[in-house]
Amino acid sequence: MLALSLAALATLCVAQRIPMADALIYRAEGAAVVDGTDLYGPNPYGQYGPGHYGLTGANGVTGAATGWQLSAGYPPFAALLFVPTTWLPVAALKVVLVIGNAALLALFVRLSWRFAGLPAVNAAVPVTLAVAVALWLEPVLQTVLFGQISLAVGCLVLWDLSRPEQALGKGFALGVAAGITLTPAVFLVHLLVTGRVRAGLTALAGLTGTVLLGLLVLPHASGEFWTHHVVEFGRYGGPAGQVWTAGNQSLYGLLARALHTPEPGAWWATAAALTAAAGLWTARRAAVRAGAETWGVLAAALTALLVAPVGWSHHWVWCVPLLAVLLAERRFGTAAVAGAVWTAGGHLGVVPHQGGADLRLPWWQQPAASPYALTALGLLVFVAWRTRSHTRAGTHNLAARTRVPAPRTDSDTDTDTDFDSDTGRRREYPGGHGLSIRTEAARRSR
Repeated sequence: MLALSLAALATLCVAQRIPMADALIYRAEGAAVVDGTDLYGPNPYGQYGPGHYGLTGANGVTGAATGWQLSAGYPPFAALLFVPTTWLPVAALKVVLVIGNAALLALFVRLSWRFAGLPAVNAAVPVTLAVAVALWLEPVLQTVLFGQISLAVGCLVLWDLSRPEQALGKGFALGVAAGITLTPAVFLVHLLVTGRVRAGLTALAGLTGTVLLGLLVLPHASGEFWTHHVVEFGRYGGPAGQVWTAGNQSLYGLLARALHTPEPGAWWATAAALTAAAGLWTARRAAVRAGAETWGVLAAALTALLVAPVGWSHHWVWCVPLLAVLLAERRFGTAAVAGAVWTAGGHLGVVPHQGGADLRLPWWQQPAASPYALTALGLLVFVAWRTRSHTRAGTHNLAARTRVPAPRTDSDTDTDTDFDSDTGRRREYPGGHGLSIRTEAARRSR
């Protein structure tokens, strides 16, 4: 099934002549570093734009007239990482990115499988099937078709958060991910508010290191980005600053469309602040008071995607671990609804969006224009409701049969021991298949 799914994807890419616009942005940023040109200049593409590669828009015009020209919007550190994209011809770069993203999806699914506590024994076949299906989730598919880095960032964050609390350098990979694209910084706050200060400070050190490296190599670009472009949201929506389109599934896009204004301003700032506070509070209560670290991480992820000013649909690859957790808890109905939202519901052509029509949608079309944002808000309410009791007895069903690892000792070589949240008893797993996420429940059980 995986081979069939990959063959269908390859056929789609060839038949549609996918331009991979974001990949060209990365190449342009890497070229700006190599050539010493202005990374955030008025013409972000310079000589490396769509016209340079022979790409055309729907109207057959190259360059800025294509209508989808984008600006460099990542921190300077990311541009340094994009330098290798200049080493390959464009056609070869596209092939590498498709194969690379397919491999990253397999890793992301495997990490999500462990994160959700699904059985590790004989998991090869179901994981392979999961990869084949996940490839067609809209955020994943858009990541592949645009040549995006969402899966790479997701793997960094999920791998780091899934490591044992005492693991060397836990948090550093998260900090690096935040240095590439700022949205994961919300997880840094999540670590701090849940009492994992060492990991949180390590993440902060990793983020600070990326900023300093960018400042050392690209001082002018760093000054521009951190003093101006970091809050210039319009850079992420092309020359017209069209972050109000249906492609933006954050609160900013939702409110812009609902209020029929391209700049929701104070309305968005207020809503984002309240959502950030409520989301992180929900994440903390799930992780600390309910002992459901998986839902704590997912609540933090949903909060990050909602409050970011720009949340393009391909950013929502966190639907993969979300679906894994729902399936692990046997919430098949909820998983089916969420899967439908992030497949059919995510293809945003169901609402008119040509010529600024996104800002003129009637009230009854608004839910179809913001399916991800509304679903995320609903899931945050769900997590808050399920963790409403401060006692573990009141949250028993939130993470059914969650395996909470107990601390390892020097003698734990062939067996993993953990705490069964259903029975209150300690269990052993020959071969060491216990999860690496340690939660408050494990600490209090001793």
